[in-house]
Parts: sequence; structure tokens; C-alpha cells
Amino acid sequence: MWELVGAILQIETIAIGRRIRELNRLEKAYGKGRWRKKKGIARIRFPNGDVYTAEIHWYEAHGVGRKEAKIKRLFSA
Repeated sequence: MWELVGAILQIETIAIGRRIRELNRLEKAYGKGRWRKKKGIARIRFPNGDVYTAEIHWYEAHGVGRKEAKIKRLFSA
């Protein structure tokens, strides 16, 4: 796994509501809400101590919070 180091920058919304392919699964797992799929750039640390800048994607909804963050692209050490 990995951990976030600092803030997420350049946050963009990719999809909202019914435009999210995984909407039914998200609502079953975490509850109903105004779900958004987002992306941003952040520094992340791996368990071995390596730190990278990466593009990450996640889902979030008001009252539920940020869920299922995943690394989409690593940039540099």
C-alpha cells in the first residue's frame, strides 16, 4: 500500500452521478450520496520509503468522504 504525503493539488472532477460506471457498487458499499470521481496530483510514500509524485484517482461524496484512492501514473522520485 501507499500513503499520502501532503496535500492533493490540481484536483479535477472527472465524472458526477450517473456518469460514474461504478455508481451502483459505490452506493451499495458506502451509501447514497452525490458521488464524484476525482483526480489530482500528490506526493505519495511507499512502505520501502520511496517517495514519488503521482496522479491519483478516487471517489467521494458529501457525508461519506474520500474512498478507493488509486495510483494512475507515477511521475518522478
